[in-house]
Amino acid sequence: MLKLRTVLKRAAAASVAALCLLGAIASARAEAPAGAGQTVDAEALVTNQGSDSLSFVDLATLKSVAEIKIGGKPAGIAVSADGAKAFVTSPEGKFLTVVDVKSRTVERRIAVDGGPLGVAANPVSGEVYVADWYSKTLTALDPITGAVRGRVEVGSSPSGLAVTADGALLLSADRDSDQVSIVDVASLKAITAIPVGKRPFGITLDPSGARAFTANVGSDDVTVVDLKTRKAVGRVPAGRLPYAIAFAGEKGFVTNQSGGTVTVFDATTLAVEKTIEVGDTPEGIAADASGRYIYVACWFANTLDRIDVATLTVTGQATVGDAPRAFGNFLVQAPAGK
Repeated sequence: MLKLRTVLKRAAAASVAALCLLGAIASARAEAPAGAGQTVDAEALVTNQGSDSLSFVDLATLKSVAEIKIGGKPAGIAVSADGAKAFVTSPEGKFLTVVDVKSRTVERRIAVDGGPLGVAANPVSGEVYVADWYSKTLTALDPITGAVRGRVEVGSSPSGLAVTADGALLLSADRDSDQVSIVDVASLKAITAIPVGKRPFGITLDPSGARAFTANVGSDDVTVVDLKTRKAVGRVPAGRLPYAIAFAGEKGFVTNQSGGTVTVFDATTLAVEKTIEVGDTPEGIAADASGRYIYVACWFANTLDRIDVATLTVTGQATVGDAPRAFGNFLVQAPAGK
């Protein structure tokens, strides 16, 4: 099986000749107090594909405090609603790893067919959903027993996944079908498919839960999908090879792999406000619960960069493992039991 790094580069090459990487980025950064405004127990759990590991970064100090072995080239990650468990996909190992966040240990590994990549946890039931990059299927499973409830067929190469706050709908960015599939969780049936931009990879719900946003690596833009009408209702231009999206306050943030940047846009008007330089090949991105900071995993820089939402500047950086991806929900605000 091809290594996922190669697979993802080929994904981008479907619309561009090759993955063009920026060289060194600006080294001068406006430094802010590392712990300002952070929840004491807030952590980032960063999947490191190159070192087959998961890094635990304390967000108060912006320091890596632990690293555990996962195996199988980990890429995707989701955190349970209570912050107690993390679920990590390993495309080459063909398994899902369940991690106890408090003890920072591997609880179990669950075999998953194909190339498990995107992963999401249902905030209501706790059920976990895994996208098979090499087929057209999503798998619904119990993370405690490992039992598979069922599978549903969606578009080609499903990548990012998202679940609505009520736990009723599962959304899949189907990269090779240029669409978003909406799945009814109860029946595990596909309801509809919505055309979006070219090669959608990451998918994120906005804070209201009314709209889904896809990062389209093939068309260098973001598509806005209205979940009530189930139609694409807007577009945001991004940088080269947009990968994933996060929201803080009234702003959206998009990582641009090939540009080494993050595009910032107004979540209401969809107008682009700024482009921020970060580490080489930014991928996973997430906002903390306070909405004060955005965190970006930079694949080729081996760092987790912190962006201050108020100033739109990079104010800190943590060193993590080799080739961090953090594809999915990788922030934990208060691990259970702490």
